[in-house]
Amino acid sequence: MSIHKKLSATIITIGDELLIGQTVDTNSAWIASSLNQIGITIQRRVAVGDEWNAIWKALEDESKTANIILITGGLGPTSDDITKPLLCEFFGGQLVTNQAALDNVVDIFTKKLQRPLLDRNLKQAEVPDNCVVIQNKRGTAPGMWFEKNDVIFVSMPGVPYEMKGMMDDHVIPTLLKRFDVPPIQHRTLLTAGIGESFLAEKLKQFESDLPATIKLAYLPNYGMVRLRLTSLDSSIEPSMMDQWFEKLKSYTEEFLVFDEDITLQAAIAKKLNSTSKTLAIAESCTGGYISHLITQMPGSSQFFLGGVISYSNEMKQDALEVPENILKEYGAVSTQTVECMAAGVRKLAKADFGLATSGIMGPTGGTDTKQVGYVCVGFSSIEITISTTFQFRFDRKRNIELTAVNALDFLRKNIG
Repeated sequence: MSIHKKLSATIITIGDELLIGQTVDTNSAWIASSLNQIGITIQRRVAVGDEWNAIWKALEDESKTANIILITGGLGPTSDDITKPLLCEFFGGQLVTNQAALDNVVDIFTKKLQRPLLDRNLKQAEVPDNCVVIQNKRGTAPGMWFEKNDVIFVSMPGVPYEMKGMMDDHVIPTLLKRFDVPPIQHRTLLTAGIGESFLAEKLKQFESDLPATIKLAYLPNYGMVRLRLTSLDSSIEPSMMDQWFEKLKSYTEEFLVFDEDITLQAAIAKKLNSTSKTLAIAESCTGGYISHLITQMPGSSQFFLGGVISYSNEMKQDALEVPENILKEYGAVSTQTVECMAAGVRKLAKADFGLATSGIMGPTGGTDTKQVGYVCVGFSSIEITISTTFQFRFDRKRNIELTAVNALDFLRKNIG
């Protein structure tokens, strides 16, 4: 196959559940990000249902312009999973049993799941005889690699965990060996406390001074904005990228959270681990969501001691020792209450820091003085106990997510 100076890829996701909104397509975003990091441009993302003609047309149309077509979905054992027989016909092959894939299926059912094997499960080991089989180390459906008219087609399961394993273990390493992909450099920082439009205004001069070969991207998400410098030009030395990144940091110093492409909770984890400090969390309105974000990270047990979901006033009193008179006089959603909650959970867990949330997430529960979206966040350490408030204006789900992000940022600012 010829080496392309600029590679372009199409992602095709298959499944009726994607078209009706029953399942959110996270595969495309992950694949696009992974390919972008190695210098492969995504030209299109296409979603089609479990319909033969639609899938066939997508393959034909995209192969006219793309160098690489990555397909996810439709490889299961049920009757609506038609991707494999379609690919067999599209590439003119015949279904055969792949022994390694069969051994994998048998091993999973008889040893790991300890469940009986059905014929439909065994059929997952069947693949077109003209593909390169990609073994599935995380599931039963193997992946398939085809080549036709200088275009690579890769079919993978729709299960994100399985697809990611194939991409990391086989697809990306193989693409890097096959192609002389353009060099790509990224530098990313995370900001909080400033909106995208205000940030863009602040960076007007910086953007006008940037060389044409370095691009600045704004990536907003829930009250935070990532700023990413990117260069695909081999003439740009890493030292030059570093210089421009330092300038970007100086422009955003007031709002800078971290100078790596990591999450806010990961930045906090780094800080707590580097200082050997510990954290406990008391959540009312967020219902454990902040603790969920923290414990998603491997190694969070090094600094996170635990949390209390104190949804009722009784729980606030009994578990966190919030005084009854505080709740009666100021209410559950108040700075006074979250300060007591933060101090209470810190003492309960014997942690260095305590974080607490209480608010009105909606759609009901608001008053004239405390409207839906009103949130109080408390922080406590041995030295200080303080609080702050926010007023959000969205639906319940987004209000919870925004509360979590802003509470974590409040924590970040106060742990030093």
